[in-house]
Amino acid sequence: MSPIGLAVVLAISFGLPAPAARAQALTRVPRIGVLSPQKSAESPALQREPFEVGLREQGWVPGTNLIIEYRYAEGKPEDLPRRAAELVGLKVDVIVARGPQAIRAAHQVTTTIPIVMSAGADPVRGGLVASLARPGGNITGLALFADDLGGKQLQILKEALPELGRVAVLLNPIMSTDQDESFSGKLNQAAQISKVQIQIFRVTRADEIAEAFAAMKRAHVHGLLVRPDPNVLEPNSPQVVAQALKHRLPAIYPWRFYVEAGGLMSYATSLPDIHRRAAAYVTRILRGEKPETLPVELPMKFELTVNARTAKALGLTIPPALRQRADRVVE
Repeated sequence: MSPIGLAVVLAISFGLPAPAARAQALTRVPRIGVLSPQKSAESPALQREPFEVGLREQGWVPGTNLIIEYRYAEGKPEDLPRRAAELVGLKVDVIVARGPQAIRAAHQVTTTIPIVMSAGADPVRGGLVASLARPGGNITGLALFADDLGGKQLQILKEALPELGRVAVLLNPIMSTDQDESFSGKLNQAAQISKVQIQIFRVTRADEIAEAFAAMKRAHVHGLLVRPDPNVLEPNSPQVVAQALKHRLPAIYPWRFYVEAGGLMSYATSLPDIHRRAAAYVTRILRGEKPETLPVELPMKFELTVNARTAKALGLTIPPALRQRADRVVE
């Protein structure tokens, strides 16, 4: 007897209607899509691996009781809408979108399939949700509010370098377009409090990074703040770190992996933890909860990482109080 037939017989034996048994026997394996602006070969330990760890913690076994469809823009953000449309065409049950551009691209192609933000920007200001407590649409998940971190990062850089006067801010304008006004306002306020001047340096391609650092040298900046950017800066983080060291620029970065690659400091939430926690949203949605009623989660823990070797190479002494506050010190 076939498995379906057996299920029907057993159900009838226990008083269940045959159609219900047949539906249970034919329940399909959930399919989720993951949309990312990055290259498929980049940093699996930062995103793919922690996400799948989170799924296993929730009882899912990818490839067994859950199917994952990964779609990468391969560093070309303009390709995100096409990749998102592919996931819609596959009739996935949930889309996990990594970063602001992927979230917006997914939302452009579907307002019905639930979308889980994994490291999103401010979704209220961006018009993606009605409120953090009650999103009201098909989007929920985890938001970073990275603009709020710029001031704190500048403050930490000033604490490490009391004589700091002029600070370069390295960013990709494609990533900052939505929130330029908010970011600039908060950073300017922090600059006034810390008594430093800031100067913006923009890159939109990897081959512009070296010239940006050469321009910083000509501008006689004393320190550097690097903004989040999954398209140019993060895929080329070793080059960014190497340029900062070459020009002897003390820098604070948006993610810990820069420091592990030789950068001086970072202050941020944990990206692997964000992607791991996205799995809990996927689970709740697959179990029947609606994204419009699932509150958007904000980071609860921020980590300060300091590279003592890099500080020594730059001839810097990290203040003892700052070093003691560090969650991790790379010796």
